[in-house]
Amino acid sequence: MRCVRHLLESKAPEVFAIGPDAPVIDAIRLMAEKRIGAVVVMQGGRLAGILSERDYARKIVLQGRSSATTPVRDIMTADVVTVGLQDSVDHCMQLVTERRIRHLPVVDGAAVLGVVSIGDLVKAVIEDQQVQLDQLQRYIAS
Repeated sequence: MRCVRHLLESKAPEVFAIGPDAPVIDAIRLMAEKRIGAVVVMQGGRLAGILSERDYARKIVLQGRSSATTPVRDIMTADVVTVGLQDSVDHCMQLVTERRIRHLPVVDGAAVLGVVSIGDLVKAVIEDQQVQLDQLQRYIAS
């Protein structure tokens, strides 16, 4: 089974981040520009939170707040669930399922190395299942 390190090796290595004092509209623009569903919130070189499209929808749109004047810190998720490079895809799938989240920042000590999305995880599971299916078909055919 693959681990998070393998997933990051197949992705672009960039981490998109924003500061907690930035207006939410800047975070939304960054997500739209980079075509991503979440950005990590960094303060002083450390992970302070994560802001997702879901946070925006529930805490700005539904509450009638202004994305131009509300700081990221007011709507970000501060209690971030993270994973490490050696965590398995199965472990990550369990986390996103149980916690009902879609993005897992990958950390090594204080450094944020990337973000693994539920889409990355599903893709990895499907690819692994296809490999197993191919092996079984070759075994049966021989």
